[in-house]
Amino acid sequence: MRNIEIDSESGFCFGVVTAIRKAEEALEKSESLYCLGDIVHNAAEVERLSRKGLRSITHADLERLHDVKVLLRAHGEPPSTYATARRNNIEIIDATCPVVLQLQRRIKEAASMPGCSEGASADERPLILIYGKPGHAEVNGLVGQTGGDAIVVRDLGDLDSIDLSRPIRLYSQTTKSISGFREIVAEIERRKKDCGGDFEWFDTICRQVANRMDHIREFARAHDVVIFVSGAKSSNGKVLFNECLKVNPSSYQVSGPEEIDPAWIADAGSVGICGATSTPGWLMEDVAAALEKM
Repeated sequence: MRNIEIDSESGFCFGVVTAIRKAEEALEKSESLYCLGDIVHNAAEVERLSRKGLRSITHADLERLHDVKVLLRAHGEPPSTYATARRNNIEIIDATCPVVLQLQRRIKEAASMPGCSEGASADERPLILIYGKPGHAEVNGLVGQTGGDAIVVRDLGDLDSIDLSRPIRLYSQTTKSISGFREIVAEIERRKKDCGGDFEWFDTICRQVANRMDHIREFARAHDVVIFVSGAKSSNGKVLFNECLKVNPSSYQVSGPEEIDPAWIADAGSVGICGATSTPGWLMEDVAAALEKM
């Protein structure tokens, strides 16, 4: 008999759990609620909440709306979003993850320091770098704390176009990998030996997310086949799935049970089911039920 196990540590992180709880509480009191962007990068969960009345909107939609309630998801938003809400008499239900909120405050304070003020010359002002994915909702919110002055660093190659002779303050998107962040730190330190200048870095990666990487590698090793459940838009999902692949080539990513190929598990004695921080537990249970029928 085939052994099927759902990873107990996979599924929504604390920030997503809180955002969904706030959305459901608000929907119990009202027939509809707007959410700025998809509440989570998982189409199945977005669809479930849309049936309850949650409507995803864009920033352009926000500019046109007045006198409504809008939920801000765990990723956080730049100050301009709050300004639009005040201008349009929009009630904000703020579900920004506390870890992200703290990082926003730190970056805003760094950008407001005397050396960062407009009166200082370009050479004197510390350059704020954010290791993250350009265009990601959380990153947009972080850059917004600096008035758009921060530079997003995706990988080592992005450092080639940055004047590293200036004082540098480096932060990270909360869901990036620790190893990737350390590579960026090491490379800036190496280049600073040649160009000089002050360099401070701050490890702002969420450990609840980062610690899943070690665990998910062990989980993937423990099974013949791994079914990784994640939405296509999930950055965290892509990172964690790649960790599974590194240790278990028989790892397959699906967005739901309908995408499972029975041939994947034909000779498997054990199948592990895991997912991203944006993957709902009920969806992994649906995948397990489909596998049991096979």
